Amino acid sequence: MLDQAAHQLFSYGTLQLPEVQLARFGRLLEARPDALPGFRLTWISITDPEVIAASGTDRHPLVVASSEDGDAVEGSVLAITEAELAAADDYEVDDYVRTEVALRSGAKAWAYLAASTPDGAAA
Repeated sequence: MLDQAAHQLFSYGTLQLPEVQLARFGRLLEARPDALPGFRLTWISITDPEVIAASGTDRHPLVVASSEDGDAVEGSVLAITEAELAAADDYEVDDYVRTEVALRSGAKAWAYLAASTPDGAAA
């Protein structure tokens, strides 16, 4: 399936879980470790029942920009198709926005980042 992958998606949360991948994409995704520098991890409560059912929890990680030197969020780069990217977009709730990012490895990938800052402003 890697030869059909059109996109690289950096996941630091529930899209790495086998049960979420099977529910969302119908298969387990190929992944390689990487990190997102300049960000830190925080947590939010999800209310979407479909997302909670797929992930098994209402507590989901969320990354926000950090001004602290050395901050980075560890995760995995997932090789996905165009249809799988659309399925990932459907899975992520309004607290997240898909953004192209530069990873520690130098690779570019999509990532779901905080849609707003802690004070409620758009990110």
